Amino acid sequence: MVAKRGHALSCFARVSLFLFALTLSSASETTVQDIARKLKLGDNHLLRTEKKFKVFMENFGRRYSSREDYLQRLEIFAGNMLKAAENQALDPTAIHGVTQFSDLTEDEFQRLYTGVNGGFPWNNGAAGVAPPLELDGLPEDFDWREKGAVTEVKMQGKCGSCWAFSTTGSIEGANFIATGKLLNLSEQQLVDCDNQCDITGTKTCDNGCNGGLMTNAYNYLLQSGGLEEESSYPYTGEKGECKFDPGKVAVRITNFTNIPMDENQIAAYLVKHGPLAIGLNSIFMQTYIGGVSCPLICSKKWLNHGVLLVGYRAKGFSILRLGNKPYWIIKNSWGKRWGIDGYYKLCRGHGMCGMNTMVSAAMVTTQTQTKTSTQNYASY
Repeated sequence: MVAKRGHALSCFARVSLFLFALTLSSASETTVQDIARKLKLGDNHLLRTEKKFKVFMENFGRRYSSREDYLQRLEIFAGNMLKAAENQALDPTAIHGVTQFSDLTEDEFQRLYTGVNGGFPWNNGAAGVAPPLELDGLPEDFDWREKGAVTEVKMQGKCGSCWAFSTTGSIEGANFIATGKLLNLSEQQLVDCDNQCDITGTKTCDNGCNGGLMTNAYNYLLQSGGLEEESSYPYTGEKGECKFDPGKVAVRITNFTNIPMDENQIAAYLVKHGPLAIGLNSIFMQTYIGGVSCPLICSKKWLNHGVLLVGYRAKGFSILRLGNKPYWIIKNSWGKRWGIDGYYKLCRGHGMCGMNTMVSAAMVTTQTQTKTSTQNYASY
């Protein structure tokens, strides 16, 4: 059963957030010493911000090592409140506000919680593009979660390993289609053992918590022989010594491919061949809380985050487009407290944030089928 989100913020609440955050712009530009002085003098705006900051600390279990560190994070928090209001104005069909990333700078957020390297569209090392599919008969709504092909939302932690989670999610789904079994596969094997470089010669290599590419990971798995389950190779959130055991391989892939950029084709491959690994620009995700994200401006030329496309819906209310518009359902790897129980809704049909420019999928077969050369999987 798919979890549902509570009611969206009212228009009044959104306007209030925007106006409140604007009052913090001066605070976000001050030094730590200025913040300490203003707190001592009882600056009302900053005191209100600090009250919200303390609620944030309580909600997300934050503790800081010194008073100076506390004041620095308060300054960053104030700036992120302003950023959330700016994002709300640029992305009015979504809800933006305080998240677990509200005490991080943009650089810290991208370094610790994203991880697609060399993220130029189509710079992802696949040998070719899958042929177009027939579009007739596609369902109006579709969700692989409802069919049992998607594992629980995972947590990559402070590690730029999103590429590994995007890869395993795609293979978990493909394996479910091939075998009828949903296995929880190991991201840690990829983090520890995969040093594969992009075949296009850009020298973009998979490098644990310092990033990677999903198609590099597919190449590694073709060469290594397969992927272990999470239970035999558990996630630690940091790069360690490679402990891959070929005798514990749970899933083998036989090939992989890029998916055409046309979003109707992406929908067709999603329905007919399972969840898809995608890269996108995560610039609006640091402050995302819910709703359908459809920002007025979002660069498609730089992708920095790997996620999993699991479904779509025909109707998501859109203020600016004056009606019900379709959206994608995207599984993230930041835990269930982020977004809509760990998921992201992104409007469909606009190539939003470059989500259609780095889409890939793996082909999976069972070990028995590999030995008998029987290809009983969703072929391309």
